[in-house]
Amino acid sequence: VFHAPGQLKVEDEGKGTKSLPMIKRKAIGNLILAANVAMTVLIGGTAQAQQSPRAVTIGSNPAGTVFYAVASAFGKVVSESTSFQMTVQPYTGTSTFLPLLNSGEIDFGVNNAVDMALSYQGPERLKIGGRNPYAHTPNARLVMRGAPLLVGLLVRKDSPLKSVHDVKGKRVTGEYPAQLAVWYNLCGHLAAAGLTWADVKVVPVPAANEGVDALLQGRADVTMHALNSAKVREADSTVGVRHLSTDCSPLGEQRLGRAVPGYYTRLMKPGSALAIVEDTCVIAYDIYLSTHKTAPDQVVAGSLKAIWDNLEKLSPVHPIFKEWTRDRAVAPDATMPYHPAAVQYYKDQKVWSANMDEAQKKLLALNP
Repeated sequence: VFHAPGQLKVEDEGKGTKSLPMIKRKAIGNLILAANVAMTVLIGGTAQAQQSPRAVTIGSNPAGTVFYAVASAFGKVVSESTSFQMTVQPYTGTSTFLPLLNSGEIDFGVNNAVDMALSYQGPERLKIGGRNPYAHTPNARLVMRGAPLLVGLLVRKDSPLKSVHDVKGKRVTGEYPAQLAVWYNLCGHLAAAGLTWADVKVVPVPAANEGVDALLQGRADVTMHALNSAKVREADSTVGVRHLSTDCSPLGEQRLGRAVPGYYTRLMKPGSALAIVEDTCVIAYDIYLSTHKTAPDQVVAGSLKAIWDNLEKLSPVHPIFKEWTRDRAVAPDATMPYHPAAVQYYKDQKVWSANMDEAQKKLLALNP
């Protein structure tokens, strides 16, 4: 407690109260001021460190997959364009890291629209193909809708099979517990032909890469993988493979849409992709760059800006980026709500409409 000018009353243990001269009072005051400044700097520095991390992680499927190529490309441009490093963390499949994305243990993820519809809404609200084994991820948020992922049935080049209608009774890779999206992919292919899992002999595998291994090892007749993936390139150089056409007829598309909402077909011409040797119908669905709702605004906005500004540089990295365009980034049919920082960024870019506000509101209402 300060008393008369020029003196400071302090308690001296065992000796009562005594006065200190003005110079000592100023010295103590300066110490107190310095301590306060140091504390302010410390608190400010801590807050700034929390807001601007030195590193963030992006989850993906394993090396050899399209999602890994996408995550690696994002990691490069974000690390080069922001104050933080984006590191790719591969998992056996997106099913594996979705709970980590929901909790914020990883910062970003490369996912797909169908997976996120199932996980964001949860098994109590949405089922596709009569099932939804995904963990509920109500905290997941969208940063950017990207290119369509193209997935096709895969057989050895010398296989006698000509289309999906020929797979009945054949050995087809299935189950995919670590990469549930592939189970839905194959479910869609079968459904387009009017088939179900009961019509084939299921060869259990954990994920897509292991499915290709089963094909190469002769344990399966048919598997599935993304077009232009490194794993397909590896298989083609090893034994020779080709994609098998699904059913692109109006009836086939109708059956596909009923089986897995969000899927659509794409007809590929010979040479338009690796292992496409004739007119081949494949399944398409949208790729998402995802995050969680507590991700710092500046991290989300900084990452999004880095990608937005460098899309032209990504096209040579992988064929998938040819369709990863700015006009696809925002879509009212998104299956999860956008992160607030992404919303603001798109508003600043004049690409966020009133329709998007309404879609966002509906999606957020699913997990209030």
